[in-house]
Amino acid sequence: MAKQKNVYFFGNGKAEGDAKMRLVLGGKGANLAEMTNLGIPVPPGFTISTDVCAAYYENKNKYPAGLKEEVEAGLKKLEATMKKKLGDPNDPLLVSVRSGAAASLPGMMDTILNLGMSDKAVVGLSNKTKNPRFAWDAYRRFIQMYGDVVMGVDHDHFEEALSSAKKNKNIELDTDLTASDLEKLVDEYKKIVKKHSGKDFPQNPMDQLWGSINAVFGSWMNERAVKYRQIENIKGLKGTAVNVQSMVYGNFGDDSGTGVCFSRDPSTGVNEFYGEYLMNAQGEDVVAGIRTPERISTLEKKNPAIYKQLIGIKNRLEKHFKDMQDMEFTVQQGILYILQTRNGKRAGTAAVKCAIDMVNEGLIDKNAAIMRVTPGHLDQLLHPMIDVKAQKEAKVLTKGLNASPGAASGRIVYTAKEAESWHARGEKVMMVRKETSPEDIGGMVVAQGILTSTGGMTSHAAVVARGMGTPCIVGAKNVLLMGDGTVDIGGKTFKEGDWITIDGSSGEVYEGKMPLVAPAISKEMETFLKWCDDVRKGAVRGRIKGFDVRTNADQPEDAKRAFDFGAQGIGLCRTEHMFFEKEKLVHFRAMILSETEEERKEQLKKILPLQQKDFFGIFKAMDGRPVTIRLLDPPLHEFVPHSQEEVAELASHIGMDVNKLNTKIGTLVESNPMLGHRGCRLAITYPEIYDMQVEAIALAAAECAKQKIPVHPEIMIPLIVTPRELKFLRPNAEKVLERVFKAAGVNVPVTIGTMIEVPRAAIRAGTVADYADFFSFGTNDLTQMTFGFSRDDVASFLPIYLEKGILDDEPFQTIDQNGVGGLIEHAIGEGRMKKPDLKIGICGEHGGDPASIEFCYRAGFSYVSCSPFRVPLARLAGAQAVIKNTGKNIKGGDAAKPGKPATAKVKGSKKPSKGDKKMAVTSAKKPAAKKAVKKPAKKAVKKPAKKAVKKPAKKAVKKPAKKAVKKPAKKAGAKKAGAKKAVKKPAAKKKAAKKPAAKKAAKKPAAKKPAVKKAAPASPVM
Repeated sequence: MAKQKNVYFFGNGKAEGDAKMRLVLGGKGANLAEMTNLGIPVPPGFTISTDVCAAYYENKNKYPAGLKEEVEAGLKKLEATMKKKLGDPNDPLLVSVRSGAAASLPGMMDTILNLGMSDKAVVGLSNKTKNPRFAWDAYRRFIQMYGDVVMGVDHDHFEEALSSAKKNKNIELDTDLTASDLEKLVDEYKKIVKKHSGKDFPQNPMDQLWGSINAVFGSWMNERAVKYRQIENIKGLKGTAVNVQSMVYGNFGDDSGTGVCFSRDPSTGVNEFYGEYLMNAQGEDVVAGIRTPERISTLEKKNPAIYKQLIGIKNRLEKHFKDMQDMEFTVQQGILYILQTRNGKRAGTAAVKCAIDMVNEGLIDKNAAIMRVTPGHLDQLLHPMIDVKAQKEAKVLTKGLNASPGAASGRIVYTAKEAESWHARGEKVMMVRKETSPEDIGGMVVAQGILTSTGGMTSHAAVVARGMGTPCIVGAKNVLLMGDGTVDIGGKTFKEGDWITIDGSSGEVYEGKMPLVAPAISKEMETFLKWCDDVRKGAVRGRIKGFDVRTNADQPEDAKRAFDFGAQGIGLCRTEHMFFEKEKLVHFRAMILSETEEERKEQLKKILPLQQKDFFGIFKAMDGRPVTIRLLDPPLHEFVPHSQEEVAELASHIGMDVNKLNTKIGTLVESNPMLGHRGCRLAITYPEIYDMQVEAIALAAAECAKQKIPVHPEIMIPLIVTPRELKFLRPNAEKVLERVFKAAGVNVPVTIGTMIEVPRAAIRAGTVADYADFFSFGTNDLTQMTFGFSRDDVASFLPIYLEKGILDDEPFQTIDQNGVGGLIEHAIGEGRMKKPDLKIGICGEHGGDPASIEFCYRAGFSYVSCSPFRVPLARLAGAQAVIKNTGKNIKGGDAAKPGKPATAKVKGSKKPSKGDKKMAVTSAKKPAAKKAVKKPAKKAVKKPAKKAVKKPAKKAVKKPAKKAVKKPAKKAGAKKAGAKKAVKKPAAKKKAAKKPAAKKAAKKPAAKKPAVKKAAPASPVM
């Protein structure tokens, strides 16, 4: 067996790896190798693979056998290439040691620069370069980084010494310190190391190298890196690689410098060269925001040759990688080196614009463009903006660099710890700092916005905020932190807890809490989402055409908003939310507490016109799109009065003694109400409740028909456990619909389906389908009942389950595909064996989660439904699910990576092969399912079981099946036709899919009459 290679060299125009090896070499290492092969000027070096990181943690912080020898061989090759030796006292080779995982974790892991410096090497470097200041500056930087990262000495101790040295000389900038000043500072730094670590600063370069390698691998599991991976949902990676690369020096003098640049503007997406640089500096000076850098455009005047070369390289790299590039560069004595390139993190606006522009430029195709934009990017575009009227009247306190778009208001806090503490108390916070660092990630995540007084557009605060979609302003020079718990913003003093508002799009800071408004969808976003819609519409899975996005909406204004966001209908209209309005609530409470059926009906009569008005408004807003209305679902105790004042008011309204009313209210209290008297159980106990609701739906639909407003109602009966509940309730609804439509002289097609949210209903879905025109999965309750987790109490233990890896995902946010998902796939298969064209939807909160949407697509759902503001995200996630599961080659690369590498692409989709197999419309396509139907069918005909099976089969299947095809076929024909074939013939599955008769039936669901006639069961009701 061949020995596994752990170290990969790059240099002299040739590399042992390439861009395809990012899972092994990490993103940074893979791209360094790729650039080397392309002939881009990259300082040579070697990469220690991510496999080593995985082995390091698996073997209790021990490296695999032979690694030391491989690293030493790589170092010798590097020394030969550079004609220098690490630690040489006359002409030392210095290297950087950097992290680099397959997914970008900007600033979250550790880096060491200038490794190889020692008391002897600094003298040699000084003599060789004839630049003592540069040599001593490199040494003091190395001690500070190595002391902090490897030896655990807080960097603040070094910063205090540096500030003291500048103060003693009465200077402001590090660059004003002389070689002599820096030599003294190095001596001071070594004393700091000894004092706080108890050890001398190491002089042996190999000790330094292994100390740094250990630190970088160790940083994979540091708090900020772990937290960042959780936030970004980056999973499945082996770990980080380690890149050991020869140093080039931007701090050599005024003819040297360093910078960060993007091939396009990462905030707006405009196709123009964008970036910043600093002369006589090293990379951390730009990223840390310690000095405010210059715009890259000014480099054209200061050094036109370097600028022209940089332009050529950025064009070449963007064309090669077919994406916007984020590059780090260093100029040493007039020679340009590229230290890194990666696909640039970008704001939502930039993501959409880049995607559209690159398609128009012929760089990528539409599918690749769709995969480039993440649902998180679209979420950013739906961030609030400051109300225009209020903004005109407000005074701008100060202005900084508009680092990340969107507006936010929050209470001022100064540290990450304070931000997290205030957030935990339910407060909205604004982080105000001089600059941010990776340690601040926890506070940055919970902050509404970030404001820093220093730093540029490529500083830590800017890059991380853009990636998270958090509004951010950097480099606001008139933001002065006073050190006494106050901050001076534009000459006005604020204390911790005071409100300010920032506009990350303009860079403006305002006093107080400004009114924010939701943004409208731009033309570019409309164009992009239209591409997504085209992909979803074109999706074909067996007999299922398209993959729709609906919304959960309870009021006309919600429906209108969702319609504007591109919803294709309403997948869940929760009627109980309508009852909480004061006008209805008093009558509804009176109905609940009525003592006779007559009293209940009297109160329901008062609610009827109010519900009718709501339904009419929703139907009108949706303009003929389907509207799935869930009949009353929650337990009655949620509606009863809770304060004595409310009890007294209700007692007066219904003419009942207060004490008696209190007693009556007490009878409604349940030990476990979510598993109690709710959903269809209410209607079986009190049929008049659902009768009123169905009548309100019918009256509203009839009114729409009279006004020539297209209308498509779907009635959903919730919380069924057995098909007998549907068998009992469906005829009641059918009678009400028939009566109202007959009286109104109209004919409105109505379908009646059910919500599958109880495990038993999912298991018995085949029998449930006999009485349902559609299924909608209520995954909130289905998850709750499958796991046995209370949604209301889960916070007490679920975070620990996630932290310890007992669960991979929060099951109420992302569908548990192995458990809950297995029930769903079973139910879909069973239902579609009876009715091949059975419409399947989801209306739980999972309908807006990208990973859950992909699962729904693979499982054969007809649509997903989510809250109005998540509709654009679902339109995108649905299109991405189609592309990822159709296996098409996508021009432009990274097709399966919407902003992240394949290993981190979708949470919860670890076993796509299983899902892909079940993507087909029915489980009838699986061989096991075929056998299950074929064998019993033969036995039923040939053996003694003949009598036991044949007679009931005739009664339960043959006659009703005939009826179902001839009469109700006009109302719900496809479903009955499918049921007949599925039971009567072994080859039913094939024929159901191929026969023209079945197809015709499928095209006429409820076309001529309302679907008010029941479909007779094709199997015993259980």
